[in-house]
Amino acid sequence: MNIPPARSAPERIVLEGRYVRLEPLDLRHAADLYAVSTMPGGAERYRWLFSDAPQSLAEMEARIEMGNAGSDLAVAIIDKASGRALGQQSWMRIRPEHGSIEIGGVYWGLPMARSRLATEALYLFARHAFDDLGYRRFEWKCNNRNEPSKAAATRFGFSFEGVFRQDMIIKGESRDTAWFSMLDSEWPALRAEYERWLDPGNFDAAGMQKTKLEAQGAR
Repeated sequence: MNIPPARSAPERIVLEGRYVRLEPLDLRHAADLYAVSTMPGGAERYRWLFSDAPQSLAEMEARIEMGNAGSDLAVAIIDKASGRALGQQSWMRIRPEHGSIEIGGVYWGLPMARSRLATEALYLFARHAFDDLGYRRFEWKCNNRNEPSKAAATRFGFSFEGVFRQDMIIKGESRDTAWFSMLDSEWPALRAEYERWLDPGNFDAAGMQKTKLEAQGAR
């Protein structure tokens, strides 16, 4: 059996959702991202990332420029209701020849964390990877001590695959990396559950969910 590769690596395009829009990360997003990173509680969300919270707007701008010069492809997550960038995430380990790609570098600011904005941002990446680009594997990785990230991966329908022990040194600490994935064969059922959950009818006037995302049950 000749397994085809993915059609291409992701390109710097806009992915449009109902609640969020994913735009290629640019200097115009720096002020919003700096603001959400330095709001009360914002810096704590960098605990498990490769860097700490930016200390100035200039540092945020420098990070964006440096990131865009690398091999990963970062996007800003725009809240369509306010027009502000509330977070960012990246395509990483982009391997179209193997049909495998990762979502990483995830910073979902407090205004969007654990909300339909975060779920849709993840969904837009998965849909683009599987449906548009023909990937067969979508990965999520995190520090094995990062319990909220592991819980999020499970909620989103990723399967836990194991732990790479002493995988990295991050901020002077040894990191064991937990690996998760979802596959193209699992995606149709997951996509249907995402779309059911993200439907406006599943939320009340305050934006609170009426039913939970049951991605694990859909697999």
